[in-house]
Amino acid sequence: MVRRNPLLMSALAAATLGCGDLAPTNPDPSLSAARGVNGQPAVVRMMDACDPATFAGVPGGCQRNGGVTFETFIAQLTRTQRAPSWRFAPEDLFLTEGADFVAVNVGGEVHTFTEVEQFGGGIVPDLNQLSGLTTVAPECQALVGADFIPPGGTVEDEAEEPGDEHYQCCIHPWMQTTVHVGGTD
Repeated sequence: MVRRNPLLMSALAAATLGCGDLAPTNPDPSLSAARGVNGQPAVVRMMDACDPATFAGVPGGCQRNGGVTFETFIAQLTRTQRAPSWRFAPEDLFLTEGADFVAVNVGGEVHTFTEVEQFGGGIVPDLNQLSGLTTVAPECQALVGADFIPPGGTVEDEAEEPGDEHYQCCIHPWMQTTVHVGGTD
């Protein structure tokens, strides 16, 4: 039997309020093809491996069978400050200035793909504690409904200027990627 932490469950509920009516956003293919990699935008995959039966009490639940139980998820976080199947892939993306990229939620849970100045904690205090990311990224405190990306959803962005751009999930804050943007020389 899986025991759920009621504080964690209520924090997850608060974090995902209003997410149920979100529809996937499809990127504009003409814009993507204009500046993407080989005519296509680069892709960052938002991944998880939730088990629908044991994540049923998590707001939004789990929309695909990844096989990792909620109990195992919490045990991994407790032991290593990460749940390895919850990640962005790749963790480092190398693009030229002006290139488009798309973040695609291929997992079973809702995620965010939030640009932050510095990586930090997210909007679920218990997950912040378990992941050791106790200083919340300010950008995570300013989320709106459209920032929550449901399974199958996408969001498009552009590598705007040379330097590093940091993105994280504000629900699962160890999910991080850095977009390294080079000039167009």
